[in-house]
Amino acid sequence: MDLGLAGKKALISGSSGGIGEAVALSLAQEGAEVILNGRSVESVEAAIGRLRAAVPGAVVFGLVADLGTAEGCSKAAAELPADALDILVNNLGIYEPVDFFDATDAQWQRLIEVNVMSGVRLARHFLKGMITRGTGRVIFMASESGLNPAPEMAHYSATKTMQISVSRNLAELTKGTDVTVNAILPGPVNTDGVGTFIADLFPELPREEAHRKFMRENRPTSLIQRLTRPEEIGDFVCFIASARASAVNGAALRVDGGMVRSVV
Repeated sequence: MDLGLAGKKALISGSSGGIGEAVALSLAQEGAEVILNGRSVESVEAAIGRLRAAVPGAVVFGLVADLGTAEGCSKAAAELPADALDILVNNLGIYEPVDFFDATDAQWQRLIEVNVMSGVRLARHFLKGMITRGTGRVIFMASESGLNPAPEMAHYSATKTMQISVSRNLAELTKGTDVTVNAILPGPVNTDGVGTFIADLFPELPREEAHRKFMRENRPTSLIQRLTRPEEIGDFVCFIASARASAVNGAALRVDGGMVRSVV
């Protein structure tokens, strides 16, 4: 299936590794021009090298900026005009397991700043240009934890619920255009960060066994009973970013392996 993404320009926040890098790879494989983002020159250049090795001839740029801060988003806005993008993937996000009674105000504020405000600031700049042109895609990388709160990460789960709400609010602004705004809700994804998170929970177990134990005991409602592969998220983002998904707007789209049991 030709998704019609050749020549489309996409910015993926937090894409020097993890899900963001997988999204960038999938988009590049479809012929999109991708802008990789990270906080350091070294991390961005390394990610660009990996992508070009995987997709010879890929058109890829780098944006070195901490998009989890107002200053970083201002830098992005200064380097990229409001009409520069066809696709914005608000992927940047952080998480940390912490007991609710131990989580400080500063920890709550930090997750809100990075997970929520990064997407708000970037959408404030780029969505207006898309609406003016009448076409574009904004995708928020939320989480099934936004619907099914993770017991060990109340603050993280709350930010993911906020992302779903913001995504729907912004979708309302696109009425009558070919612009769409959607939230994607992955379950646990097999990235280096999640691997470390699970290893810290079960330090006595080998990696693969720890993964199985985590899914069996910590996420027992999962129907696939495994971590999602990063490329599965990347490929789904490509579809939602394409003209093939033009009727999908204002949606919270679960790619969670059946973890959320609600039918609505």
